Amino acid sequence: MKITDYPAPETWASLSERPQIDRKTLEKAVDCIFDEVRKDGDKAVLRYAQLFDNARYADLVVDRACIEGATAQIDDSLKKAIAFAYENIMSFHASQLSDLRRLKENKIQTVKGVTCWRETRPIEKVGIYIPGGSAPLFSTVLMLGIPAMLAGCKKIVLCTPADKDGIINPAILYTAGLVGIDTIIRAGGIQAIAAMTFGTESIPRVNKIFGPGNQYVTAAKQKAQLLGTAIDLPAGPSEVLIIADRTADPAFVAADLLSQAEHGPDSQVLLLSDDRSLIENALCETQRQLALLPRKDTAAKALANSKALLMQNIDECFAFSNVYAPEHLIIATDRATQQAAKVTSAGSVFLGAYSCESAGDYASGTNHTLPTGGYAGSCGGVSVESFIKYISFQYITEEGLNNMAGSITAMAAAEGLQAHANAVNVRKQK
Repeated sequence: MKITDYPAPETWASLSERPQIDRKTLEKAVDCIFDEVRKDGDKAVLRYAQLFDNARYADLVVDRACIEGATAQIDDSLKKAIAFAYENIMSFHASQLSDLRRLKENKIQTVKGVTCWRETRPIEKVGIYIPGGSAPLFSTVLMLGIPAMLAGCKKIVLCTPADKDGIINPAILYTAGLVGIDTIIRAGGIQAIAAMTFGTESIPRVNKIFGPGNQYVTAAKQKAQLLGTAIDLPAGPSEVLIIADRTADPAFVAADLLSQAEHGPDSQVLLLSDDRSLIENALCETQRQLALLPRKDTAAKALANSKALLMQNIDECFAFSNVYAPEHLIIATDRATQQAAKVTSAGSVFLGAYSCESAGDYASGTNHTLPTGGYAGSCGGVSVESFIKYISFQYITEEGLNNMAGSITAMAAAEGLQAHANAVNVRKQK
């Protein structure tokens, strides 16, 4: 990681850029695979599994016996850990339901005889994408499956890559069974997103797609949205920004930088401080800890895309962070809770020395499916609300329509929409 001293505000936008695959390359790959999946369905999905993962299997759907059999492959200590995380994630997300229930009770009389309100309905069919490969994210099954279940979604389709023999990591299968997901598909990458967008012989078409992924998966989700399938948010390569002052522990800071860097070579980590010695000590500690990691090669590539910025003061650190809009923000200062109000753009915030980002990834209860690439400036992470839709209602009496008639007809006439005015006038004539 290179240290940049006192960057001028006009350079902050360029310093906030994430490592990117060439956009034309991404779009070409996505368009090609989407076209083939739309045309050939299951055959195309299987063909790309063989091409990208050297996977040779014929059945995309995982049968129930395989899901149930995963229980025996998970040791009791991991089951206990998953159960602990399950309870915390369930508690946090279940608390969101009370706000949704109040909507139906909150009926407003906008004018005498006119009553308006909103109600919620679950999105009927949702797809969740779970990254596999070298880091099978079974924790994401909890993060997406629990709020989908609480929202009342009728159909949950889980897509995740399998190995060359068609085997899915048993922790993913076990966790899916725990949250009640019984439609599991052996498919990853762009082809999985395309399959959930169009539907194939084996893979149901869904109304909305959720889940993190690499830049190819993120681009595929954005393509799906253009084709009429909603997505949760752009959740691409992972990132963390740490604001640390002289009181921060360099070892803690280094560990948090590396916890994100090990996700993938296109991850990005940033360290901001007003204290040069803290930065130097933290980067030295980062190299020491990096040498001990099993995924050190991956983390080292991410660190090459990362930055340490020496700022004039802590307020300037927060100002830069709000421009960058990180997926994860760690405030490692002695006044972290008081400084939280300075945050205007971040996916999830971790306050104080002991709030490590990995706690949010696994067990604190908050959701770890968060906006990346600067999208935290305009949207938040996944919640129960992400799996529902809002429907507005109005009940209008004869008196209510009469009270609005003049305004409606005048506005309709000004817009040249006579049929709109007629919808009021024919009722008045009766």
